[in-house]
Amino acid sequence: MRVEILSSSPEQTQAIGRVLGARAQPGDVVLLVGELGAGKTCLAQGILWGLGVDEFARSPTFVMINEYEGSLPLYHIDLYRIDAEGEAADLGLDEYLSGDGICVVEWPERSRDAYSVEHVEIKLEHVDETTRKLTLSSTAQRLDNTIRAAKSAMKTG
Repeated sequence: MRVEILSSSPEQTQAIGRVLGARAQPGDVVLLVGELGAGKTCLAQGILWGLGVDEFARSPTFVMINEYEGSLPLYHIDLYRIDAEGEAADLGLDEYLSGDGICVVEWPERSRDAYSVEHVEIKLEHVDETTRKLTLSSTAQRLDNTIRAAKSAMKTG
């Protein structure tokens, strides 16, 4: 399944994330693809809030993995600084991807492991200064329902 959603503000992007977080199940993996400043961390923020965590998601670029405890553990992983495939393995990425929480991975294209499990991929693109086009796709029918819910939330919100 593939769905496109236009978000005209950071708040709308966070609202999409809230839906994803509220519907998350253990083992869910969300891959965030987009250039710098496209809204990946903003979307991760919404997912975190959807899991019931009140704090703000910090970009994990320098620590690479931030862990949060909500209704499910959230592992916010940033592979931007990964130069070689082996570096992702050194992080224990496969353990997070097959763990009991939800993994949100920024810059997943830097590791084949990120694509080795069922996942939702969200490609974020700049349309203009405030508008982003989010293209959501999934590799599992179970995750299609989550994508439908995110699209529906934008129609009603």
